[in-house]
Amino acid sequence: MKNYFYISILVTFFSCDSLEFQKKDNPENNKPIASVYDESLFKEDLNVLLPKNIDKNDSIVLVRSIIDSWAIKQLFLNKAKENNSQNDNAEINDLVRDYRQALLINGYKERLIKQQLDTAIAREEIINYYEQNKKNFRLNEELVKARYIHFSNDLIDKKEVINFFKNGKVEDLETLESRQLSFKKMMLNDSVWLPLENVLLKLPFSRQDLLKKSDLIKKEDSLGLYLAVINDVLLRNQTAPLIYIEPTIKQMILHQRKLQLIRDIEKIIVKDAIQNKIFKIH
Repeated sequence: MKNYFYISILVTFFSCDSLEFQKKDNPENNKPIASVYDESLFKEDLNVLLPKNIDKNDSIVLVRSIIDSWAIKQLFLNKAKENNSQNDNAEINDLVRDYRQALLINGYKERLIKQQLDTAIAREEIINYYEQNKKNFRLNEELVKARYIHFSNDLIDKKEVINFFKNGKVEDLETLESRQLSFKKMMLNDSVWLPLENVLLKLPFSRQDLLKKSDLIKKEDSLGLYLAVINDVLLRNQTAPLIYIEPTIKQMILHQRKLQLIRDIEKIIVKDAIQNKIFKIH
């Protein structure tokens, strides 16, 4: 440390036993573990930062790390205070005041929103919002409707499984579903849109293989046999399907309601203040 820093770190314990903090009325708790200028760090300050049942070796490293971080913070604070001008202090005070006011106001608004916001969204409202804003719902990823399955090469009734999977009849897929423990991976609901990237993470097919409708595609490697059926594909910049974008639309509708609710509350507050002669324009 350079001469203009005065720091005295009094490390009085570095074992698991010594990390068992005593009650507050114990005089030992009043002894600082470390000090920087006029600031001190006590055992009680570390209590909330240290995990329970920490390993002895880990405790030594962690305690020293906490002490060092605390000391660095205090040193920087002291140097910052020394080098602050009156204008800097005034600006900081203004920022602190503005931040505190913003926290109070936003906290109050959030409580009002929680109390008054109607979160029930009718299906018709979702559909109308979607139809009116379709041009804004362009995909930034490829989507596929697909079913797939992966199983070992040594599966006894492999041919039957392939036939059931390819046919795709409800009863056949239900049969496969009942045997899911025999398979390594399985997705049989091909009525939902899936991000292509998610499917590529599970199957060793190429992007080109999965971006076209197909009755059945197969691939075999040392890990087993992979089967996939692609029922539908949507490319980037195409309109996102309603069922896929619905959660986003719900959030958008709720966000609009929040904004409108805040505007309504603001109008009421101002109106009441004027009527009660609290708010006057001179």
